[in-house]
Amino acid sequence: MPTSLPSTAGLLITAVAVAEAATTVPAAAAATAEAPAHAQVQKALDQAVADGGVPGMVAKVRDRRGRWFGSAGVADTRTGRKRQPNERFRVGSAAKPFTATVVLQLAAEGKLSLDDSVEKWLPGLVKGNGNDGGTITIRHLLNHTSGIFNYGNDPEEFAKFSGPAWLEHRYDTYTPEQLVKIGLRNPRPFETPGDGFVYTNTGYILAGMIVEKVTGRTLAGEIQRRIVRPLGLTGTYLPGRETKIRGPHPRHYSTLFAAETDAKVYDVTDQSATTGWAAGGVVSTAGDLNRFAGALLRGKLLPPAQQREMFTMVKTGIKMPDGTWKDTWIPDTTYGAGVFSWELSCGVKVWGIGGAITGGFSFAMGTRDATRMLSTNMNIDKYGQVNSVDMVKSVFEGEFCPSGSQPRNK
Repeated sequence: MPTSLPSTAGLLITAVAVAEAATTVPAAAAATAEAPAHAQVQKALDQAVADGGVPGMVAKVRDRRGRWFGSAGVADTRTGRKRQPNERFRVGSAAKPFTATVVLQLAAEGKLSLDDSVEKWLPGLVKGNGNDGGTITIRHLLNHTSGIFNYGNDPEEFAKFSGPAWLEHRYDTYTPEQLVKIGLRNPRPFETPGDGFVYTNTGYILAGMIVEKVTGRTLAGEIQRRIVRPLGLTGTYLPGRETKIRGPHPRHYSTLFAAETDAKVYDVTDQSATTGWAAGGVVSTAGDLNRFAGALLRGKLLPPAQQREMFTMVKTGIKMPDGTWKDTWIPDTTYGAGVFSWELSCGVKVWGIGGAITGGFSFAMGTRDATRMLSTNMNIDKYGQVNSVDMVKSVFEGEFCPSGSQPRNK
């Protein structure tokens, strides 16, 4: 489990997307022409497959020189089919910036305010275990400072979606209200909203519910109308109750949270998308993620005020009672509204989006001005000694850390 853009802006973004597509270097030619420039990325992909037990991993780079695609391993371990540039895959929490963008557009249109309480839009829903929807704002939901428990970490639900039990529950369906109630039946990690950062899918389910309450339309439809069509994203959508991925896609694999190095790997490609929805249900491609993340970084989807809101960053942790700091998410990150920064071991900082789901890790990050972007996907999730986050980080360091640079002392 774990109201549209102004027409001229929408047309401009679409025109840019079409122009970019028309000038994209074919994947094979790009790989031949630019492989030396991205040799460290390819090395990281190869190492993830050879040493990390990853079935297949891809990376797409977009910079001033053009486009480059690299891959290692396979899309399907049964047939040996290779991974391809335009495959669709489940992106996990990289869905959150889609939801956040829609919310921020609604704020720009005066349909809501980030200072609105959850209670204003969803009266009576958020209560119990110290939660009070009247004190939690939409801003708290978007930057994970609400203090609402993450429903995916609920002991009862986690038992269903880890280990072989996952196979029995892979097609279970949930309503957003059910997911919220699962989160609320657990104690808060900190008392006062805004006093800490604890990553919570529950907050983004609430944000998606608010979008639907404000617009009277589905979140899937709003993402399509406000983001997918204006940017010309060809492989991105938010499924409903579909359990299969539309179009060409790799198989998705998982050890189902087993930490052993030799843990059994399961094919988890087909699964319910309702367990993620606004927090993690989106399907996309490496190219679409690069384009979307780049548009966010360049301010193509939001007016200046909402762009500042999206990139108002908080530290990803909480201050403990003894005064010490505890990281509660990926170390060396800060988080905004669906977007985050990540300081690599060489001291270089990249910006963008990313997430995990049962069956894969997907990230799209780049320079703050989006002049260089890299997206990557591995078709497995691993949480043992060989960790998916570390392998993803190696790919970004291969692209963004100067050749021969040494890890920064901390």
